[in-house]
Amino acid sequence: MFYWLLFEQSFKYFTPFRVFQYNTFRTAAAALTALFLSIVLGPWMIRRLRELAIGQHIREDGPQSHFRKAGTPTMGGVLIIVSILVSTLLWANLRNPYVWVAMFSLGAFGGIGFYDDYTKIRKMRNLGLTARQKFLLQILVALVIGFILLLLHANGLYSTAMNVPFLKSFRPDMLIDAWLQNPWSYPFAFMFFYGFTCFVLVGSTNAVNLTDGLDGLAIGLMIIASGAVTILSYVSGNVRFAAYLDIARLRGSGELTIYCGAMVGASLGFLWYNAHPAEVFMGDVGSLALGGSLGTVAIMIKQELLLPFIGGVYVIEALSVIIQVVSFKTRGKRVFKMSPLHHHFEAIGWAESKIITRFWIAGLVMALFALTTLKLR
Repeated sequence: MFYWLLFEQSFKYFTPFRVFQYNTFRTAAAALTALFLSIVLGPWMIRRLRELAIGQHIREDGPQSHFRKAGTPTMGGVLIIVSILVSTLLWANLRNPYVWVAMFSLGAFGGIGFYDDYTKIRKMRNLGLTARQKFLLQILVALVIGFILLLLHANGLYSTAMNVPFLKSFRPDMLIDAWLQNPWSYPFAFMFFYGFTCFVLVGSTNAVNLTDGLDGLAIGLMIIASGAVTILSYVSGNVRFAAYLDIARLRGSGELTIYCGAMVGASLGFLWYNAHPAEVFMGDVGSLALGGSLGTVAIMIKQELLLPFIGGVYVIEALSVIIQVVSFKTRGKRVFKMSPLHHHFEAIGWAESKIITRFWIAGLVMALFALTTLKLR
């Protein structure tokens, strides 16, 4: 809104408003706005959640130390979503389709999480939607996002080529290459595009959800990951940087920098209240929204293959659950004392604050490595 009002409509009459055309300025403004909203609205939301008796229910087979957290207000992710959306609407160029796709992803995945949290509260136990129901809804949202991206592709606004880490000239195109080589292979490429999009989005949203088990752990890692995609969005949308780094550039994708900046600011503000000992939990409404949004941005800036490095700890946490389940079902034995991985370290005696800090460090190292791959090509 401010971009349209203060730059497009007013800079001719007041030249200092030209500053609103720069992504860097509006990204910083969006981050500060989201941070301000999160911190200011936080106490009111926590109070309202307590009044409505929206408290956390602890899984019966979880660590014993977590039972003291029962009743802590949850569904605080609503605060994150509101802060991101308001900040983005204020500072982004709303004519840009990528911004709307990102906001749709945030709201749609957040809606699934909201319904899941609501179901848990209604049943008064830590069991909301079934895994099947949750996956089906997530796949549906991912398919819708994939369809929107294909519409943008048909209008020349989106490319289905991917950047590949460490390789400069190799940019596989999931649709065009197949069409040029063999028209009969196009339907398979079309199916692969949808399948790959679903895999990235469903995987990222559930990975963040599984990591959200300790005070401040998931949101702290999200600050790191969203900070990394903010940088990637900027260089991907900048003509000079994209040419210098030899990465695929989409015209207009730099506007996602403002959205990612809002994610950083909202996450920082939420961490203020979610830091150990947490005053509020984000719930599935927050973790699913942030995970899906992170994956959507990665797809739009053509860094899908870099996402496992950007959110490395999220990936490791998800893998620990998969390994645990597969091992128990096939061998009857558990690899970890408890999964996800952060619960394993709790079970062997690590303090919660130590696990959180060390996982943050690991996440930072992986995100920095992801950024270095831009030159290691």
